[in-house]
This record gives sequence, structure tokens and C-alpha cells, in this order.
Amino acid sequence: MPTLIRAAALRGFDTLVAELGGDPVDYLRRVGLDPAVLRDDDALLPGEKFAACLALAGGELGRPELALLLTQRQDMGVLGPLAVCLESAPTIGEAVRSGDRFLFMHASEASVQVLPDPRGEPGVIAIALGRAPEPLGIDVGLGLIHRLLLLVRGGPYGLRGVHLPGPPLAAESVYREIFGAPVRFRTGAGLLRVPARLLDERLDSGDELVHEMAVQYLETHGREHAATVSGQVHRVLASSLGSSPPLIGSVANLLAMHPRTLQRRLAAEGTTFEAVLDEVRRESAYRLIVTTDLPLRQVAGMVGLSEPAALTRACRRWFGAPPRDLRQLR
Repeated sequence: MPTLIRAAALRGFDTLVAELGGDPVDYLRRVGLDPAVLRDDDALLPGEKFAACLALAGGELGRPELALLLTQRQDMGVLGPLAVCLESAPTIGEAVRSGDRFLFMHASEASVQVLPDPRGEPGVIAIALGRAPEPLGIDVGLGLIHRLLLLVRGGPYGLRGVHLPGPPLAAESVYREIFGAPVRFRTGAGLLRVPARLLDERLDSGDELVHEMAVQYLETHGREHAATVSGQVHRVLASSLGSSPPLIGSVANLLAMHPRTLQRRLAAEGTTFEAVLDEVRRESAYRLIVTTDLPLRQVAGMVGLSEPAALTRACRRWFGAPPRDLRQLR
């Protein structure tokens, strides 16, 4: 399944390219991306077009390291709601685990793992990036993880070395300067070698209560923020439910794709338009029933159902109880 990346990954691209004497809008258009993505962090970019844009700009501007330079200019904000979860984690290890759990919200196929050190050095482990398109995706992904570790720790974190699966995209000295550590290429893996004790280090920004609340929020709302087509459909439906008919043609038009293309992409993610719509209705209905005193007829209309009887049938299917019973249990 193609990787999708939130447009926030391009944050700072226009400024960087302009500083280097290029036209960021031109590069976006030449790879088939709408320049409007620079103003919409939650827009989704095909991974191959994201990589093509960075490679094209870097090549023509004589700065093949442009993608890595971009990651070093970015801050936690590029991760959207996930940023709060990482910054509030009590330890760096918990931040890494949270990153692996919710990174799909930023890049649909990305993952982060903690592995034994490939060189077998005592007291050293590896933070590895998986399921990213190579070679540019691994380089950019590790560059961003390196930047985020610097930010959450407030400075150097003891990086021992970097392994990259393919050949260098720029001069090896550029990699050493950016990472501040030895870099090995053609290793078959993308990882950062760090002290094992780093995972136990407590964060100054850590707040267990805030972290717990952030995790609960991401567990509940992860789908609508996910860097997936189904996540985008979820967002569109959630914002328009009850105010306009939830038609696949209308949603596809807003997402700039043909309805059949939308159906195929949802199927590739193991779902359907009807299933996403049902999920949005279920979430909205539960919230309106248990947190408000709105008449059930009005609740039915707000979730796009024709009458209270339809709401009752849906609640029995979703929750095993009619809406009036749910309201009494709050």
C-alpha cells in the first residue's frame, strides 16, 4: 500500500528553497502536488511525490542534502497532536514507544523500534526506523527522529553512530555534520545507535497526567488524524455530518479524486466508505447522547439519520442499548 505523509512534513520547504534561490511552487507543481499543501498541514501527500519533490529541488539547486536540511529546521509541531504526547512523556523511552504506537498519524507506513546494537557494543541500543520508502524516506525519517530527540532532551543525547541502508544522497561529510556522529552507509538498515540508558532518562517537559490525557485522546481520535485516506474521509465526514448528505461523490470531490479511486484506496486500507461513515456516526452519536441533553430527534438529525427510530436501531447495534438507556448511565 502506498505511503501517505501529512503535508506538515513539508513545513519550511518554501522558505528553505527560496533561500537557496529556487521556486518552491514550481517544484511542487512539477511533481504533481498542489502548492496549497504548504498551507494545510493535514493534507496527505503520496510518499513518492513527497520524495520526488525534495529530490528534484535538491538536485537542481545543487543541494542534494536539502531533505535532511529541512528536517533540521522543523520542530515538534510538524507532528500535530502527536507532539503533545511525545513532549509530555515521562521518559525518552516512553516517548519512543508512543512514537511507534502513533507515528502512523504522520506517515501511514512508518514505525520506530528499539533493537539490539547491530555492532554488539555493550550499553548501546538502536532506535530503528521501519517501513519507510527508500532511500530518501529513511534518510528523512532518521533525520527527523534525530531532530526530535535533540528537541525533547534539550541538546545532544549521546548519539554513537548512524546506519543507513543505501548509498549517501550527498557528500558523506554532510551527513556527519548534520548528525554529529559517524555515519555508515549500505548497511541494509536505518537506525540511530544510542546509549541504552537514554531510554530511562526523564524529560524536563514530562508530565504523566498530560501524557495520559494525550494518549487517551490519540486512542480515541487517532483515526481522524491518521495519515491515511480513511483518516481523511473520517475528517471530512466528521466536519460535515448532519449539515450535508454524506455521499461518497461529495467526499471524493473534496479530496480531489474520483469516487472509484476513493473506493479502491479505502479497500487497500481494509475498509469502505460505509464503514468509515458508520464509525463517524457512532462516535458523534455517543458524544451527543451522553454529554448533552439535546432531544433525540435532534441528535438523529445531527448524525445524518432520518428519525429517532433509526437512531435507536443504530444504538442497539453499536452499543447494545437504546439511546435513552445510554443517557441514563452517564
